[in-house]
Amino acid sequence: MGGAAKFLYSGLRVRQLAKSLAFYTKFGFRVVARGTMQHGGEWVQMRYPGSHHRIELNFYPKGNRFYEPFRVGTEFDHFGFYAPDPLAWKRKALKAGGKLAVEFIEGKMRLVQIRDPDGNWLEAFGPAKPRRARRRPATP
Repeated sequence: MGGAAKFLYSGLRVRQLAKSLAFYTKFGFRVVARGTMQHGGEWVQMRYPGSHHRIELNFYPKGNRFYEPFRVGTEFDHFGFYAPDPLAWKRKALKAGGKLAVEFIEGKMRLVQIRDPDGNWLEAFGPAKPRRARRRPATP
């Protein structure tokens, strides 16, 4: 979705963050980043040695707006992209036929989540206020 966007990770919805974290760590994954979302969810990004692609474990507690009871097939959460201009990424995704699921600013980052035709989520995150390229003066 845009030449400058980078596909970085795949998000997995987990029932018990500590149990999933223990499993993936014992399996060989290493934690590279973690945090708490503004809405109360928690995330942990992990990378397997020798791989650049990450998995992100996402936990949404009961009562969270993203919480839903687990059913077979609901564990996949989203594909994650970094986009230096999330709004341009959103326009391209919508033009391709995606549907806006949610968009919000968290700190200095804008998060845009799009549903594909099957309802799968794609997320782009990047600066809330992207820098615009400077125009170079025309040369005579």
